[in-house]
Amino acid sequence: MGILGDCALPVVEIVPHEGFYDYEHKYTKGASDYHVPAALTEEQTRAVQAAALAAHRALGLQVYSRVDVLLADDGSMSVLEVNTIPGMTETSLLPKAAAVVGLEFSMLCEEIAGLSLSKRRS
Repeated sequence: MGILGDCALPVVEIVPHEGFYDYEHKYTKGASDYHVPAALTEEQTRAVQAAALAAHRALGLQVYSRVDVLLADDGSMSVLEVNTIPGMTETSLLPKAAAVVGLEFSMLCEEIAGLSLSKRRS
């Protein structure tokens, strides 16, 4: 899930068409569906966002990241990784989540540049 500044963006649910989400499902167009926001309860959404934001902050990150969280069927969560330089194509996960809150790709890029510049100046 994307983190921008100090805000958690909507959760992205990745659903591979078969098997599990591997290299082939990630990079083969049409091999997976992406649901934004994810089909989670409000409580699950808040918990995933809190875990992702906590991981982002624990690493001292300030501008943006993408935190991969695995939510098991029993409700337990595992933070898999924090990507400090997430994909930034128009079809990458961070831009997908940002678009849901009204930040189209060019606006997202401007926001990241602005946050970066303000952190550098402070």
